[in-house]
Amino acid sequence: MTIKLTIPGMACSACANNITNAIKAVDIDAKVEADPETKLVNVDTQTSETVIKEALVTAGYPPA
Repeated sequence: MTIKLTIPGMACSACANNITNAIKAVDIDAKVEADPETKLVNVDTQTSETVIKEALVTAGYPPA
C-alpha cells in the first residue's frame, strides 16, 4: 500500500532523513521517498497509515 503525506515541517534533506528513519523504525522494509522541496512523502509499506503517522508525530514531523 502506498501512503502519500504532506509534511509541512520538512525543510531540508536532514529532515527527509529523519522522516525516513522514523518510518523505517516501524517498518524496516518500507520504501520511503521524501522531497523537502514539495514537502511530500510517499511511503510504500505494509504498516497501517495510523502507525506511520504516529511515528512521524513522535519524530516531530506531524503530517498535515
